[in-house]
Amino acid sequence: MGLGHRIEGRSSIPLELWVSDLKQYLYCPRVVYFHYVLPVEKKVTYKMQVGKELHQVIAELEKRRKLRRYGLKEGVRFFDLWLSSERIGLRGRLDMMIQTPQGCYPVDFKFTEGRPHRNHLYQLAGYAVLIEDQFGLPVRAGFVYLIPSKEALVSEIGAERKEEVMAILEDMRKMVLSEEMPEPSSSRSRCRECEFQNYCGDVR
Repeated sequence: MGLGHRIEGRSSIPLELWVSDLKQYLYCPRVVYFHYVLPVEKKVTYKMQVGKELHQVIAELEKRRKLRRYGLKEGVRFFDLWLSSERIGLRGRLDMMIQTPQGCYPVDFKFTEGRPHRNHLYQLAGYAVLIEDQFGLPVRAGFVYLIPSKEALVSEIGAERKEEVMAILEDMRKMVLSEEMPEPSSSRSRCRECEFQNYCGDVR
């Protein structure tokens, strides 16, 4: 699979994106468009602020907890792990990674209720792709840690999911470099909570 469009003047390196862009793109592709193509000021929502503060609290608690909630007998935890790959053109900061003799597990803390959404799972898979590329260690599954309910929900991350991540990165690069505004999310309930809603004149 190709690695997408290249940065002008740096033929071997694809246009660099963030792992969080995967989540945003699948939520609504216009979020990524406004970030890269038409940068505008966005407001910090209450959920974003509270989530950031709770991330720090959970990280401190995790340092003292056992791995039983993840179904693992042993492993080493790494927090606020910066990941980057010029080959893939992707980077991000992972909340936590658990390294075991069998492989690594990315853990993404989410301030959300209920089951993880599709965009959360693809963000997790994006971290898996980065871990395998940067450390050469296998990642077959990861966890979404739901902060409100204190649940760690496992998500299998197979080869097909990783290939889909690469395809989505390609789609994002095409959108950014073409500078064409994509269609908004089909779910208008998302628009009501979006920090960019004032810039979408065709959405009511």
